[in-house]
Amino acid sequence: MSNTGIYPALQALLGNTSSSIKFICISTLIGYGLSYSTRAVEILSVTPGYLMPPTFWIWTIFTFCFLELHFWEVLVDLITVGLCGKLIEPSWGQMEMLQYFAITNVGVAILTSFYYLFYSMITKDAELLFDVHIHGLAGMNAAVSVAVTQIMPDHLIARTPLGKFTNRNVPLTVVVVSIIMWACNLLDGTYPAMFASGLYVSWVYLRFYQRHSNGTRGDSAENFRFSSFFPNVLQPFIALIANPVYAGCLRIGLVKRLSPASSSSASLQSVSVHSMVGVDPHDMERRRQIALKALSERLSKSTDSSRQNLLPKSFPQGTGKHHHHSHHHHHHNQGGGFPMTMIPPAIPLPAPPPKSALKSDPTTKPIQATSSSSSTTNLINLEATAEQVAGPAMTTTTNT
Repeated sequence: MSNTGIYPALQALLGNTSSSIKFICISTLIGYGLSYSTRAVEILSVTPGYLMPPTFWIWTIFTFCFLELHFWEVLVDLITVGLCGKLIEPSWGQMEMLQYFAITNVGVAILTSFYYLFYSMITKDAELLFDVHIHGLAGMNAAVSVAVTQIMPDHLIARTPLGKFTNRNVPLTVVVVSIIMWACNLLDGTYPAMFASGLYVSWVYLRFYQRHSNGTRGDSAENFRFSSFFPNVLQPFIALIANPVYAGCLRIGLVKRLSPASSSSASLQSVSVHSMVGVDPHDMERRRQIALKALSERLSKSTDSSRQNLLPKSFPQGTGKHHHHSHHHHHHNQGGGFPMTMIPPAIPLPAPPPKSALKSDPTTKPIQATSSSSSTTNLINLEATAEQVAGPAMTTTTNT
């Protein structure tokens, strides 16, 4: 069953990967074989009490990541490393991938050891530093999830009743699930501590220190802030904690101030450019900003054209002509010419209907009467309009 299901899938996953990915996978399998020896586990895993003086077991920082005690953890590590070889390594390159692997695991070993040192100080249990053994690729699994989040943050994984589940939600979800499994005695306590440490170390490296092909460092994108790993409701509270830490690191020189993005449009944050093989993430962000700028310019042009189409076309108005002629006559009369009086045109009234027709057809009486009254009303309105137009000319004649 396993030969027909698991091994062919792993072979297809790791078939076209680089030598570095295959080396990590083979080393993990060898470490799982050595995990049956208690002495090997003690020598190869990180023990916080032995990592500190006076023993200084420094080599365990470089060997602990290849040691797994459970076979299902080995399978998770192989799948994660294989996905890393398929998604991340083609974009970054083999050397950058190995550097990312080394920095993340060294940081996880040191940060997790400090966590247990702090925990032993609170509980006043010094034996805890020698009973805990830190091992496995839990920190690297977190680092891969952070890198995938940086490259494809809005890639849809599944639709849930609570909303869309994207790559951005994976790191925090794994941390919460691992803590719940640890509380139910289904997982060792080192796993959530290592995963959380790997999440933070890998994000710090990608955010501030990773060198790109164009000479820049880090990733100043707004969608890659530390608070972006949390739900929108919690992001303001996370920012209250993260911003003072960032300001303190700036003062002591641990990190450099990030240069602002070339174009940050808050109204177009949903536009994203998915990753392509062989394209640098920094170049992807630059292309994203160019696409946002082109889209905003196109929207502004379409808005201006629609406004111009809504405006009525200009055409000559009769009122303006009358005003022009009256002004012309007024100016001519002031020059000493003959007075001119505009006479309204006479419109003949329709002949009244004969009485015989009214008597023979009583149904037409209201209609004809209405027509006659409406014609009389129109004549009165035309005469009033003519008097208004001729008013200035008549006044000029009287003054002259």
